[in-house]
Amino acid sequence: MELLDKTINSYLDVWLGPRDPRVKGWLLLENYTPTFVFSVLYLLIVWLGPKYMRNKQPFSCRGILVVYNLGLTLLSLYMFYELVTGVWEGGYNFFCQDTHSGGEADMKIIRVLWWYYFSKLIEFMDTFFFILRKNNHQITVLHVYHHATMLNIWWFVMNWVPCGHSYFGATLNSFIHVLMYSYYGLSAVPAMRPYLWWKKYITQGQLTQFVLTIFQTSCGVVWPCAFPQGWLYFQISYMISLIILFTNFYIQTYNKKASSRRKEYQNGSTATVNGYTNSFSSLENNVKQRKQRKD
Repeated sequence: MELLDKTINSYLDVWLGPRDPRVKGWLLLENYTPTFVFSVLYLLIVWLGPKYMRNKQPFSCRGILVVYNLGLTLLSLYMFYELVTGVWEGGYNFFCQDTHSGGEADMKIIRVLWWYYFSKLIEFMDTFFFILRKNNHQITVLHVYHHATMLNIWWFVMNWVPCGHSYFGATLNSFIHVLMYSYYGLSAVPAMRPYLWWKKYITQGQLTQFVLTIFQTSCGVVWPCAFPQGWLYFQISYMISLIILFTNFYIQTYNKKASSRRKEYQNGSTATVNGYTNSFSSLENNVKQRKQRKD
């Protein structure tokens, strides 16, 4: 394993250049192998988990889900607050911020972004709960792609660009996750479900987040600073892939549902109209028969 780590690290250092020394020795950041192994195990569980659960009763997980989602809500709120205050304290430039001019605020951002990276490992549990509850329809290509890639991307971010312009997407995402995990935590309590109205707006918020991140990242391309340009181009490309997948999800989930409801309503109205028509026709036939009997 040690030889493998050294080989991978040497290739990465040649490909991407020297790492940021401020994260040297931090948990899970020293070598890429653990992150890669966690990702492979995640994909194996996604593949084998539904097969294992096929003939088993689904687990409720209600109590664990409340605690899990509450924990991630609080963690996301903490990260959002620390990132906002760190950016303010460091006087970060919205248009382009390098990784070494924020002073002590840079270290604050780095510490928070490590938690952000680590939270992507915790969020693998989202999928595992779907499997245990046999909600396999929620394990979509978008879901698996997003979870599997984010952990790996943020391992690289933390090793090469752990602060500076990297803060923006994480800040927005932490805010969205406060809304998302609070929703899922409350929805685990059946009595709360009738009062939850903002699920649709979470997806809209995610799409808005991706668009804003592309705009802010593009500013670093147009008005460059010492932040590496390659990372900016990669971020724009990744955000575009998420916009495509989330837009497709939004259309499939909400627009088609609305269209289906409209069709059901129209069909119901037609059935009612046809009912009246049939009733009217039968009444007319009865009148005619009576007239014929009288004659």
